Amino acid sequence: MAGSIYKIIEVVGTSKSSWEDAAKNAVETAGKSLEDLRVAEIIKLDMTIEKGKVTAYRSRVNISFKFRAED
Repeated sequence: MAGSIYKIIEVVGTSKSSWEDAAKNAVETAGKSLEDLRVAEIIKLDMTIEKGKVTAYRSRVNISFKFRAED
């Protein structure tokens, strides 16, 4: 029996309230089109700024999911 294989994608989530919500949005949105998500790793946090004020929080997230080879 072979070991498991996982694919990793990078997504960016946004939120007007926090980096945590931005990361959660990224994972939950990815979960709508990907199956069997395993691990999410936050790799970068940043903000958008307009007229000296923070307008959005952004979380860049690597998400792994189980790879299924075509039969």
